[in-house]
Amino acid sequence: MSHFFAIVRRDVRLALSRGSDTGTVVVFFVLTITLFPLGVGPELNILARIAAGTIWVAALLAAMLSMDSLFRADHEDGSLDLLALGPLPAEILVLAKCLAHWLTTGVPLVAAAPVLAVLLNMDAEGFAVLVISMLLGTPALSLIGSVGAALTVTLKRGGVLLSLLVLPLVTPVLIFGVSAIDAAIGGLGPRPHLFLLGGLFLAALALCPWASAAALRLSLE
Repeated sequence: MSHFFAIVRRDVRLALSRGSDTGTVVVFFVLTITLFPLGVGPELNILARIAAGTIWVAALLAAMLSMDSLFRADHEDGSLDLLALGPLPAEILVLAKCLAHWLTTGVPLVAAAPVLAVLLNMDAEGFAVLVISMLLGTPALSLIGSVGAALTVTLKRGGVLLSLLVLPLVTPVLIFGVSAIDAAIGGLGPRPHLFLLGGLFLAALALCPWASAAALRLSLE
């Protein structure tokens, strides 16, 4: 576990020292949601109706911006080969990098979401479910994105291909995240949608590190 947390600390420190990935993700998230009232109009009822979907779509697209750099920076400077030869299995290495990615991109999105929900006039009943759904959904985005990042790590312009690979896989996360918020606002129970979202996270936690590790071995050969 000491090696695991050492990799997490290393990646978090590198991300914070560079600041580009986290800053780009948060700025994109904020600007995208800020532009919606300008494009749709100031009608509060319309903004409230689209608030959940707008926040989740913006969060998904913002997370996609940083997925390409999940393994690429380490591959370019050669440290990925050293990490692959280290004492940690490749699956645990992937899990550590996904945790660091979520801490530096997912957590800022979760923190910014309630503030931006006020801008979109979301009903108060949806705020708690918004935070819970994003706490369950954003780690799943990082885990699923790691598979695409591992498959495209050796490609010079793999960002577009990564998006094509990952977007169909993360669509269920988007659907259940939005449905949970809408159910809470509509007076229905959000639990079924949150349970399904949690199931997707657990499935991604169990399967994606293995798939990403296999893709990394294939890419590094």
